[in-house]
Amino acid sequence: MAQELRPLNRRVVALVYDNLCSFEFGCAAEVFGLPRPEVGPDWYSFATASVDPGPIRAMGGLQVQASGGLEALQGAGTVIVPGWKGPDVLPSPELVTALRAAHAGGARLVTICSGVFVLAAAGLLDGRRATTHWRYAEILRDCYPRIEVDPNVLYVDEGQILTSAGSAAGLDLCLHLVRRDFGARVANQVARRLVIAPHRDGGQAQFIERPLPQTAGGRLSQLIAELQEDLRDAPSIRDLASRAAMSERTFIRRFQEATGVAPGAWLVAARVDRARDLLETTDLSIEQVAAESGFGAATTLRHHFRQRLGLSPATYRDRFGQAGFCRPAA
Repeated sequence: MAQELRPLNRRVVALVYDNLCSFEFGCAAEVFGLPRPEVGPDWYSFATASVDPGPIRAMGGLQVQASGGLEALQGAGTVIVPGWKGPDVLPSPELVTALRAAHAGGARLVTICSGVFVLAAAGLLDGRRATTHWRYAEILRDCYPRIEVDPNVLYVDEGQILTSAGSAAGLDLCLHLVRRDFGARVANQVARRLVIAPHRDGGQAQFIERPLPQTAGGRLSQLIAELQEDLRDAPSIRDLASRAAMSERTFIRRFQEATGVAPGAWLVAARVDRARDLLETTDLSIEQVAAESGFGAATTLRHHFRQRLGLSPATYRDRFGQAGFCRPAA
């Protein structure tokens, strides 16, 4: 029997506090606070909750007037902590109580960068995996040893609690939430509006794209673009070097300088990215996806998918394809 999808609680509340981290707050406001008529009437509603009495000062010489106080967390579907005053600043008992109540009520709790210290102090991350900006990782680990700190990722999704690394990683996490709630197509639309890639390489299998290198230049850059255009071919190193008008040794060295990996490893990664895109956006069979992405056989596709992403193509489609997300109630 198919699992019944729960209606999405679209109310998103971002905390604001004195000395607010403007960029981190902006990530949340940009993704969840702007109207998106192209998505339809079921987009998020966005509100702010003040932690401190106003007026709230924000980085960059700004003042912020929140739409409510901590009572705004009641009934929220998602609560965002966009940075924090500092890793050594404990949240007030009132804020801790409000966050614990929101969590108990089913709200998702999301942190960007140093915001993780608020949930850590509230005891909501004990026994969980979490991340933060790399320069705070050791502090988080030392102060809260019951948290499994992973400093090598863009974000961590623990289901109801999600944490992101440094400031810009907040955008990656926000897009991940959109993908969870509305699917890949809508998340990609939002990413295009932001003029950013829908996925970004963060050191783990976060189902991310490897962008076209911008430093290659000349024939090598053109060759990489051609390879991405049609990944079904299986050229040898000799063929690629000839097309780039280089010796094989020079081609391998230049390619690795431009992309960070050897040509063979880059091709596999690009094919996985292409397969992932097809799984997200089409209803092609696994065999057809394998052919279109250059793997040829479904068994080869499954091998590389499991090796790089830790799951099968079918499971990936169920999780991130257009049909594999929680749709809002009609």
